[in-house]
Amino acid sequence: MRRIYESDALYRDDDEPGAPRERQREERPQSFRSVPSGSLSRWLVPDRVRRWGLSLEVVTPRTEFRVGEHVPFQVTIKNSLPFPVTVATRSPLLWTWHVDDHRAASKLSADGPPEEERGFRFERGERKRFRKRWDGMFKIADAEWERATTGEYTIGAGLNVEGAADRGLYSETTVTLRPE
Repeated sequence: MRRIYESDALYRDDDEPGAPRERQREERPQSFRSVPSGSLSRWLVPDRVRRWGLSLEVVTPRTEFRVGEHVPFQVTIKNSLPFPVTVATRSPLLWTWHVDDHRAASKLSADGPPEEERGFRFERGERKRFRKRWDGMFKIADAEWERATTGEYTIGAGLNVEGAADRGLYSETTVTLRPE
């Protein structure tokens, strides 16, 4: 095709609508490169503003459950800012959940995930929902679980950042376990 246009085989006329026009060689780029918005917000928007725009909420479908029944809960994280943000987390684990201050309902003092900073990206106005369930048991050994007794339990979740509760990136809800 290039040879046809560069040869004199085609009749070219800028005034005639059906005839091909002379090519104009310009050094102008055909498209503009885009800057990744997540990187741009990380460079231009301070950490406190990025965290200020995020909110976190933990909800359960009801407040009372029977002992031994699974307790489903939903964690919703929302970016209310009109631009995308990326929040640096302490590890690849982006958020954590707790039952009565026992991470992932485990009474073991296990090491957490590796300290390796990652980014948790939110588009403008984005709402991320995560569904989990607590099976009503606490891990007390590597292969041993203990059933929770009747009473009130607090299920909490937060972003995996320093001082999540102080920065409004932590939420909790209370459920009651009733006898079977």
